[in-house]
Amino acid sequence: MTFSICVRESYVDDAGDEQTRFGVAVTTRLAGVGTLCPFASEHGAVATQSLVNVDLGRKGIEYLEDGLAVEDALEALLNADDGRPQRQLHGVGADGEFAFSGEECRPWYGHVVGDNYTVAGNLLTGEDVVEATATAYEAAAAEEPDGPESDPATPLAKRLIEALAAGHELGGDKREDLHVQSAALLVRTTEDREMAPYYDDLRVDATETPIEDLRETYDLAKEGYEMAMERYADEYEDDENAGDTDA
Repeated sequence: MTFSICVRESYVDDAGDEQTRFGVAVTTRLAGVGTLCPFASEHGAVATQSLVNVDLGRKGIEYLEDGLAVEDALEALLNADDGRPQRQLHGVGADGEFAFSGEECRPWYGHVVGDNYTVAGNLLTGEDVVEATATAYEAAAAEEPDGPESDPATPLAKRLIEALAAGHELGGDKREDLHVQSAALLVRTTEDREMAPYYDDLRVDATETPIEDLRETYDLAKEGYEMAMERYADEYEDDENAGDTDA
């Protein structure tokens, strides 16, 4: 019903400290995918799909927070799940990647595991959907900014949307008779930020154009975040609860 990507990236923050961010993005030809499939924290990112078991995502993140390696955490959950043959589960942790596609997932289904990322999908038009998603992410991640850190200038949230777009353009979910679609993304980091960017947690719950709408939502959220920081940065710094968002 879905295809998704999970990512781990290392980077250097403005203070010169090494940090790690995790991201997950997903789209499908059903409504509300953001409530079911993507999970992320400062310890990893997980996507649960096919015949969805939300507990695999929730508990997977909890296990990563407890210090388990991603392959140990997700394999343990699958081994305890009677629905394992119908599950698709993948993700990244602090030091590894994991992907599983049960033999009873509906075709086309499969996954790709790369350096620091995983991509998986089922009920797709073909294998080229996941391959295009992976290739688009790799190309964007390889872009080097002017500085020496080789950290892409474009935020991960934006690059995740473009990776989904590449797969979507090749057909994506093959159920063309279902016009109501959705998309979502989550990005989390080990960095202690005063305020998380609004564009790191986005959902488009019901639309006929999920990628376009997610891209537009990202653009507006980024604009709003930059305006808020420009106009009220001093207030956020002075507020002892600066980690919270005024609303």
